[in-house]
Amino acid sequence: MPFSRAVASLVFFVAASAYAQARNIPEQAKAGAITHLQDMIVSINGVAVRLAPGVQIRDQNNLLVVPTAVPPGSQVKYLLDRDGMVRQVWILTPQEAQQPAANDQAGGNEAVTPVTPTR
Repeated sequence: MPFSRAVASLVFFVAASAYAQARNIPEQAKAGAITHLQDMIVSINGVAVRLAPGVQIRDQNNLLVVPTAVPPGSQVKYLLDRDGMVRQVWILTPQEAQQPAANDQAGGNEAVTPVTPTR
């Protein structure tokens, strides 16, 4: 019985420390509001942009989500690839969204490659 209690305590400690890990959002990530439009196209700050193949979208718990699961108008930080497509997205918690952005310009979308969604 003491052994199983020790194992259960160890499992709980490992799970709790993994959950408590801080998210590692790069300084160069830009801030914006995202809405899924269709397939691999999202709107960031009102500009339609394509998601890169293999895009990673992380929710507020740092879990991977599919583009259609992104709540419309979510505050995010995102990175672009060299072609101007969105390659990584972090949906921000309310606390993260209130923090001042270090590298954001006024528009925030100057390097994205706008696309036109098809119907």
